[in-house]
Amino acid sequence: MATITSDQPDPQTSSSQTDTEITPQQQPIYRRSLPVIYRWAIALATTLVVLLICVIVWEPNMDFPSEVSQQQDDGSTKQVEIGRLIASEIKTATTWLVRNWGGMFDGIDYLITYAMVWIEDGLRWIPWPATFVAVGALSLILGTWRLSLFSLVSLVFIGVMNRWDSAVETIAIILFSVSVSILIALPLGIIGAKSNRFDAFMRPVLDGMQTMPSYVYLVPGILFFGLGYTPAVIATVIYAVPPAIRLTNLGIRQVSAETVEAARSFGTSPAQLLTKVQMPMAMPTIMAGINQTTMLALSMVVIASLVGASGLGEDVFRALQQQDPGNSVIAGMSIVLIAIVIDRLTQAAARRRQEILSDN
Repeated sequence: MATITSDQPDPQTSSSQTDTEITPQQQPIYRRSLPVIYRWAIALATTLVVLLICVIVWEPNMDFPSEVSQQQDDGSTKQVEIGRLIASEIKTATTWLVRNWGGMFDGIDYLITYAMVWIEDGLRWIPWPATFVAVGALSLILGTWRLSLFSLVSLVFIGVMNRWDSAVETIAIILFSVSVSILIALPLGIIGAKSNRFDAFMRPVLDGMQTMPSYVYLVPGILFFGLGYTPAVIATVIYAVPPAIRLTNLGIRQVSAETVEAARSFGTSPAQLLTKVQMPMAMPTIMAGINQTTMLALSMVVIASLVGASGLGEDVFRALQQQDPGNSVIAGMSIVLIAIVIDRLTQAAARRRQEILSDN
């Protein structure tokens, strides 16, 4: 039987090639006109010319111009560092905020502290055998008996090492910080998935939040809220929330266009499309973001102890001050075990969700 061929391109192939390939007309002019070897030669020659000019006109090891002239009260001018001027303006703005908005900061401090104390009291009220049984059963339901056994052994280790109270305080900080992070991440991730412009705006912001040294977040927290749980929670949320935002955005964007079109053809509203189609199908990716947020929050435990947050981080910090390697290792191992248990549980939950989606 003869095979009938068509000169028409496959719509799916054409669309995929259009999305992934860049035609020569779409490339910049310098990429179309010059071979690669010439572009490298021009870049090297330009660098050498600038180098020779700087060495001849100025000198090697030249200083960067980081000072500006500032007029003094007596009419004279003085060279002042630009960084010092900016730091002075930031300090002035911070002082103004503390003086004029102190009531608002006090209210935020009260709400966070009250929530933290309430969570800690609730966790302490639960007897430790009930906690062990609940964690073991959850591990068995979501994972395997090996995960359940590991979780129980980890909790027993923490209890035998007399770190149970500190672990409860640490878990309270993690629960509150991760909950706030999820409340922030889900709306921002959804908006970023729906709007390319908002996504482009959020990317440098999230990059800055993730790359900024975590100690920097503690300084404004202390100035606005003093020592205690509030600056620790705020610093933890800022440091830990970006992965949840990014992966929520990515998960919704990865939902196939065919599935979205099929849902729309059945007359679903935008809200129904989001809550009943996109969010359930993106849940494994969102769970991966929550997993990363939880791990980053745990990594802030020791740093948060510098501003008065109690828990295992305070035990590590105190052991370091006293040069006590034994207690430092025990407290550090307790943090590691909690992190591993939470990591395995969230991964097991994501796998279970993926299996449900695959079966359907």
